[in-house]
Amino acid sequence: MSSRHTASRHTAPRHTITALLAALAFGTSLGAVGAEGSSLAEEVVRQADQHSPAYASQPDNLMRLENGVVIDGHDIESPDGYTSGFRLIAGFSPFQLPKLDLGAEFRYHHSDEMPTRLDNQQLLVNTVSLGGSLVAGVRLGRLGLYAKSGLVGWEGDAVIPRGDSDETGTTRVRGFGARLQLPGFTSRLELEEYDSPDMAHLNLLTASIHIPF
Repeated sequence: MSSRHTASRHTAPRHTITALLAALAFGTSLGAVGAEGSSLAEEVVRQADQHSPAYASQPDNLMRLENGVVIDGHDIESPDGYTSGFRLIAGFSPFQLPKLDLGAEFRYHHSDEMPTRLDNQQLLVNTVSLGGSLVAGVRLGRLGLYAKSGLVGWEGDAVIPRGDSDETGTTRVRGFGARLQLPGFTSRLELEEYDSPDMAHLNLLTASIHIPF
């Protein structure tokens, strides 16, 4: 009797210790899975940032289609407040050259009461322009470089009509840019230039820093 009684007294603690060890192991495995899931999510975000095209304005604004096409669009506002519009770029990266970005850009600009000179007289002119460009970029680690070239059609008219002051035309546009992605922020620098003097007000040198939070 005493022998069986002693055995039963020692069996309960063994079961308790076994249960505690099992619970500890289960909790440790859950923590490992949670940590692995968190690191996996961070890796997905990091990979998405690294694979965003060199010409992309902000990585979190991109739309990725199932066929591999990446779409980037954003509004345009000139620093002087005269010009507004939008820009839309659709592009892809060749499978054999994953660091190369190719795309086509469509842009629209509208300028209200832009000060200009015609026949040595000061005028206020409204202009509208539509154009497109081919874009090519390359990603070198966190640095992205890109260039673009295309054509723009435009028309303008004076706010106060003055004879044959209404004008239309077509001009070439070209641009260069660079993007630097570092942990916590993205910086961009872009130069866009139009060949026609009548569209000189659209020549822009822009710089920006994007800090997501």
